[in-house]
Amino acid sequence: MAATLLAIPDVAGPLSAEVKNDPRMIRIQKFFSDRNCPAKHLAPDFIEAADRQGVDWRLLPSISYVESTGGKHARNNNIFGWQNGNYRFPTVRQGIHTVAHELTHSPYYRGKTLDGKLKAYNPNLEYIRRVKQVMAEIGPARQHFGPEDQPPTAGQPRSGNSFN
Repeated sequence: MAATLLAIPDVAGPLSAEVKNDPRMIRIQKFFSDRNCPAKHLAPDFIEAADRQGVDWRLLPSISYVESTGGKHARNNNIFGWQNGNYRFPTVRQGIHTVAHELTHSPYYRGKTLDGKLKAYNPNLEYIRRVKQVMAEIGPARQHFGPEDQPPTAGQPRSGNSFN
């Protein structure tokens, strides 16, 4: 990991209507909520940062879950264990956008596949397997979902396709 960051990107302002109604956000919120993780409130930032930087929408929440149990064990506004957990972000939101930016633009990660990025992030094969497992638990890679793909609300049975 580099000792300094390339550049801290601007954090998005108010969320767009597209992000507010994005089914990926619902999936991230449900994943973290089911596990009582504070990161459930950050779902819009995960989506916005992933879309801005072109990374898989499940990657950032998955790394945050593996590194800090979705913020339960974070320090220094660092839910990603960035720089061995020693880096201090001004805010958690800034950390999300910065890590997304670095995963796309830093020479350590630029141009690499998902496996290549994860290997650069943490070369431990069990770590890579665990992040990918969490990504699969959050949902499929596709970004657009139909109504049958939405998680059921409390007390509502599933209809049609399985959410898994």
